[in-house]
Amino acid sequence: MKDASLPIYTVLPALRKALGTHRTVVLQAPPGAGKSTLLPLELLKEPWLEGQKIWMLQPRRLAARNVAARMADLLGEPVGQTVGYQVRFERRVGPATRIEVLTEGILTRRLQQDPGLEGVGLILFDEFHERSLQADLGLVLCREVQQALRPDLRLLLMSATLDAEGLGAFLQAPVLTAEGRQYPVEIRYLPKDPEGPLPGVVAGAVSRALAEQAGDVLVFLPGVGEITRVERLLTERHPEIKITPLYGDLPLAAQQAAILPDPARRKVVLATSIAETSLTIEGIRVVVDSGYSRLPRFEARSGLTRLVTVRVTRDAAQQRAGRAGRLGPGVCYRLWSPATDAQLLPQRRPEILEADLASLVLELARWGVQDPFALDWVTPPPAGALRQARDLLEALGALEGPTLTERGKALLEWPTHPRLAHLLLEGLALGQGALATDLAALLEERDPLPRETGADLGLRIEALRHWRQTRQALHSAETGVLSRVERLSQEWRKRLGVTADNRPPEPHMVGLLVAQAYPDRLAHLREGDRLRYRLSGGRGVRLGEDDPLAGTPWLAVAHLDAGQEEGRIFLAAPVEPEHLAPRARPVEHIAWDARNGVLLAQRELRIGEVVLSKEPLARLEPARRREVLCRAVRSEGLGLLPWTEALRQWQARVLSLRSWRPQEGWPDVSDAHLLETLEDWLAPWLDGVSRREDFGRLELQSLLGGLLPWPLPARLEALAPTRLEVPSGSKIKLTYSPDGSPPVLAVKLQELFGLADTPTVNEGRTPVLLHLLSPAGRPIQVTQDLKSFWNNTYPEVRKELRGRYSKHPWPEDPWNAEPTRKTKPR
Repeated sequence: MKDASLPIYTVLPALRKALGTHRTVVLQAPPGAGKSTLLPLELLKEPWLEGQKIWMLQPRRLAARNVAARMADLLGEPVGQTVGYQVRFERRVGPATRIEVLTEGILTRRLQQDPGLEGVGLILFDEFHERSLQADLGLVLCREVQQALRPDLRLLLMSATLDAEGLGAFLQAPVLTAEGRQYPVEIRYLPKDPEGPLPGVVAGAVSRALAEQAGDVLVFLPGVGEITRVERLLTERHPEIKITPLYGDLPLAAQQAAILPDPARRKVVLATSIAETSLTIEGIRVVVDSGYSRLPRFEARSGLTRLVTVRVTRDAAQQRAGRAGRLGPGVCYRLWSPATDAQLLPQRRPEILEADLASLVLELARWGVQDPFALDWVTPPPAGALRQARDLLEALGALEGPTLTERGKALLEWPTHPRLAHLLLEGLALGQGALATDLAALLEERDPLPRETGADLGLRIEALRHWRQTRQALHSAETGVLSRVERLSQEWRKRLGVTADNRPPEPHMVGLLVAQAYPDRLAHLREGDRLRYRLSGGRGVRLGEDDPLAGTPWLAVAHLDAGQEEGRIFLAAPVEPEHLAPRARPVEHIAWDARNGVLLAQRELRIGEVVLSKEPLARLEPARRREVLCRAVRSEGLGLLPWTEALRQWQARVLSLRSWRPQEGWPDVSDAHLLETLEDWLAPWLDGVSRREDFGRLELQSLLGGLLPWPLPARLEALAPTRLEVPSGSKIKLTYSPDGSPPVLAVKLQELFGLADTPTVNEGRTPVLLHLLSPAGRPIQVTQDLKSFWNNTYPEVRKELRGRYSKHPWPEDPWNAEPTRKTKPR
């Protein structure tokens, strides 16, 4: 069993010592070091683990099975004796089992059932750098168990590419590093990023690699769709080569065919990111990396999850390339340019930042957590996604506020998303258990029908049931996908205690079951359109052109792309409005319709944002009216009110005095403060307002004037007059600014002859800013020093303008000239 040259043995003594004295340890070890297979076997001998088990977490089912099989093989035993495993729907564990390899969701379930983790001494988090949602949740819960119930419980976090020092500092845990025994891998880039469809680019690169290199080839692709297309292309070009796909949903025999060597032929393995870690694929000397991954991204803005194809991160690219150097020197063909390589993100984002958190919130509710942010997360979950998750769970009846309901407890017993667990339970209650199992399995698996088939889920169920009876494809369905769907449906039928039903499904019953799982995705056809719908959450979505469901008034939508402005419906079923009525709730809808400028007050029967029926409210409470109208003013701005230039100047004068004379208590009448205090000064006068025009009839001058306590109204006129009399006898309007800058007096300079001092306001404390105008009203000079203007600037102005404005006086001595607003006498 023991290969002393493996890197894990160089760090094993230090690791044993660290685990003997610390509850949590971080281990960084390269691929192929033996950390996943040899290390657990070695740690079984530790005295602090006597009589206790090791649980080892793997992010993927395929890796969990293979890691367990490898350890059992090293012991010369079958799986299920010393080493066993448990993944969803599959458990191979015996009474003598001391090492259990689990997928991460299994840990959470076991923690809920036995928080004390009786009989467990060590939990290994393998490939922690992947930062899956379940791994983050499992770590948080295990640390709570350590602190409250099991101070002797050890945690070991392991990874090949990990910010080990940062994680160690956060966990206050020692960090150990095993040096690698990696053979050199030559990295080959393309001179520039490729163009054209990805499957063709990848197939061409694989053909080149087969011609240039020896050994088997591992190809990384984003998803199953690309794997299928590349497999087709390579099978045509290289019939002598064994082409094997590798992804999590393959049957075990097909997975083994990809992992084990073929002594007769060269092999090309077409894999998703599942092959980056934990799996040892025999015979690989060459890696072809497409440079892409496919990940789920949850949008709190829309409440939807969509799969997105993204550039691989630097750490993942290193993991992929390392697969070529396990057995000897290798080559990695990266299908991108060096310039693109320099721009790769260093690490993948933790899934908790981009996932649907409904399952996490449900688990935390059962754990008794009121405030998720009180937990010691490595990366805290986003508040918006938590809010969306709570809203969904309340709609499913799983939560009432922060409290877990009986339905919530029942949903936790099902190893699937709460939506689908709810669908299965509701289907059984409606006498539609067989339909619910088929539907839940289809929604969890990849779509078996081509995109051009349209969105109708009924066609998928027909195809599944036809294949189940005849093993023949209907509607061009992929039989491999149907096979996986049927295996999953079989598991659900076993749990529900129902038998298969192969009759054609009733379309509206399909829609009703989808509505149980997706109450936030009921869609109502927009008036005057056959393709565009409005979801109950308010978002706009559409069907594809020529979709068979086009024009259906109501749809229950299961899968859709959030899109930028309008989402795209991929899977849906028709639903009858009368089926929706039990889910609808009466709502008094009182709102300001900004488009039409009218106050809406009606009683509506609603599902989310979709209105089934409505009727006007007979009576509207004044307080509610005022609240909605104040909100309308805040939304549209104070421009909704009948402002005049004189009122804006009144506002600026008051604000100027507030700035100039802070000790006198001049009120804040800025737009911001007026909007903030609408309930105090505006709301009492809104009882007669129902339309935009009604705002225009408000006595705004009186309302604002009432904000000035006595004796400030009289002081306003004295300190900040609206006009000033100038030497010509004209009373010129002053223009004030709300920021308290000097008011502007725009006046023709001929009207100021003989005036030495700049006019003032504010009891002589604030000189005005003179805009001296030409006879045509154009600015000549801006000044607060009139005396300086007459002495220094006027002679130049006179020389320049008296020819142009010869009818107006331009005396050499402005000090003693008669001020005038007229032209020279004839």
